[in-house]
Amino acid sequence: MLDHLRAENAYTAARTAHLEPLAQTLFEETKARIQETDVSLPARKGEWWYFSRTTAGAQYDAHCRVRDTGTRPEPKPGAVLEGEQVLLDGNLEAGGREFFELGGLEPNPAGSRIAFLFDERGDERYHLVVRDIASGEVFDDSVHGVGFGLVWSRDGQHIFYTRRDEAWRAHEVWRHTVGAAADTDVRVLAEPDELFNVGIDQSADERWLEIYTESRTTTEVRLLDLDDPTGQPWIVEPRTIGLDYGVEVDGDRILVVHNADRVDFDLAWAPLESPGRSNWQPVDLTTQEGDRLLGVSAFSTFAAVSMRHAGLATLRLLARNADGYTLGPQLAVEPDVYTLGLGANLEYEATSLRVVLESYVLPRSTYEVDVSTGEMTLLHRRDVPGYRPEQYREERLWVESRDGVQVPVSLVRRADIAPDGTHPGLIYGYGAYEISMDPYFSAARLSLLDRGVVFAVAHIRGGGELGRGWYDDGKLLAKPHTFHDFVDCSRALIDQGWVGPDRLAAEGGSAGGLLMGAALNEAPELYRVVHAAVPFVDALNTILRPELPLTVAEWEEWGNPLADPDVYACMRAYSPYENVRPVPYPTVLATTSLHDTRVFVGEPAKWVQALRDTVTSDPQTRPVLLKVEMDGGHGGASGRYDAWRQHAFENAVILDSISTTDRERISQ
Repeated sequence: MLDHLRAENAYTAARTAHLEPLAQTLFEETKARIQETDVSLPARKGEWWYFSRTTAGAQYDAHCRVRDTGTRPEPKPGAVLEGEQVLLDGNLEAGGREFFELGGLEPNPAGSRIAFLFDERGDERYHLVVRDIASGEVFDDSVHGVGFGLVWSRDGQHIFYTRRDEAWRAHEVWRHTVGAAADTDVRVLAEPDELFNVGIDQSADERWLEIYTESRTTTEVRLLDLDDPTGQPWIVEPRTIGLDYGVEVDGDRILVVHNADRVDFDLAWAPLESPGRSNWQPVDLTTQEGDRLLGVSAFSTFAAVSMRHAGLATLRLLARNADGYTLGPQLAVEPDVYTLGLGANLEYEATSLRVVLESYVLPRSTYEVDVSTGEMTLLHRRDVPGYRPEQYREERLWVESRDGVQVPVSLVRRADIAPDGTHPGLIYGYGAYEISMDPYFSAARLSLLDRGVVFAVAHIRGGGELGRGWYDDGKLLAKPHTFHDFVDCSRALIDQGWVGPDRLAAEGGSAGGLLMGAALNEAPELYRVVHAAVPFVDALNTILRPELPLTVAEWEEWGNPLADPDVYACMRAYSPYENVRPVPYPTVLATTSLHDTRVFVGEPAKWVQALRDTVTSDPQTRPVLLKVEMDGGHGGASGRYDAWRQHAFENAVILDSISTTDRERISQ
């Protein structure tokens, strides 16, 4: 298998050798638009301000802090503050490793030690390390192969973490005594039901360990007092099939986001000593039809609700009082297409709120919000050297899918682009797990826009853009709606003149890679090139094998074809590997990683063979390519320069296929 993958890489390198100058140009353009030596906006927690630094030529961040002296420090790129401490430098930790990913970094309550998780393969199985901050000495590195999540006890003597089983399901919560051998660790919780995963978090007031046991449709939450780390966790509301809820502890009460009465969720609160559903008291958010509540963050005098309104991510403020919560001021934002979310808010006692605003043309911007008035003050905007926002336009279109449903499409382009039917285009899609493809700024995308590419995101069913119903209408037996929406949005871009015939590229990853395969099989004539990243293209065979990672938990997303013949028939009809047709296809680039646990490397590898064996297009002009990252996981390469080079290569293949030249670039 390894020999085969290396041969595929060699073949791809040979077939794309002529693109090396373009890929290098794209890499240099991306690098020139990013402040390579930079520093993040500090966030306060306790006696310290925390921030990170990047240095030109270095792949990873250095995580730093400085003691609070009463005012927010203003660190400068490349200049060390007086008293600045480096908690962890990812470049030193990575050493000579080809892959390094930080999975968590938490100082202990006393601020004298840090605990961190790191992955050196890409398989998302982490090593746990505890280090003394002052001396840099490793105090404890006995725990290995753990999952996501890292929480200290209040006395700093214990760390809670999760473990995965052979099927990569997070199924246990463990307590580790710092400095002790790993074989003395105590299992706090084990979840036997294969439909359910466990996860851990710390409450905003840092008093409670929150343990989530959840499937795709059902949640059960336990709380454990971090002042009594060897005690037993207790259940907020017992598991009821179909009841999905999340909890935030807020001092002497809890806040609950739940779907007990509304498909798009409500907000309630209850006393901490009696938090069950019978005591949930509603909080009026004056929601509208389709408003989806996502979560809540508590502070000592207010709360912030993350939600979706009119298809966009936004926030709503609440004032805390003795009788519950009252609606606070609305946050006003200028862009019509935007993402508004929480920034780094580390202090439960904070009297103001940090939020992050960005769009396709607005670089990531951090604001401080006066929670009494809603007034937003800009603290920091990511510097993009040479960027002129007036040269670009973003907007939202609506496309009617074949069953009459209106599907939103986000569009960003150069300001001088008009829908005259000549331009190259790239449409991106995902459409699964209620994950929304929200607007975000990308320095690499500017290289496409400057070359005249019209970039579109199809917010198709199966995602969460328009609420839980939008998700439900693109899963299980309704999954074909996801593929039909994407194909219909693709066709609309051509029909409306935004993209010229035979100049449309398509891109998607993971479940979006399944989308790419299904759209290819349905309408290969629409696309000139398709990039399928870590693609879930052997879906039926994978979901038929419950021993594989993730499969059983995925039955609530795709259905169980072992038990339901209708599900089997549905998946058999759309699974990309089984439905390749003997007709001309576009150029196909499949990218994957050897250590990807979510989508095994064998899926794109065998799909590529099926394409080559079946399609009738000329392999010299429309090749089928597979590129494998041999030291990476589901997210590809780990270092930032490696990631930029990876994106530059992918974009070079796309640009070459849709016949876009440097002559089409905007004048600088």
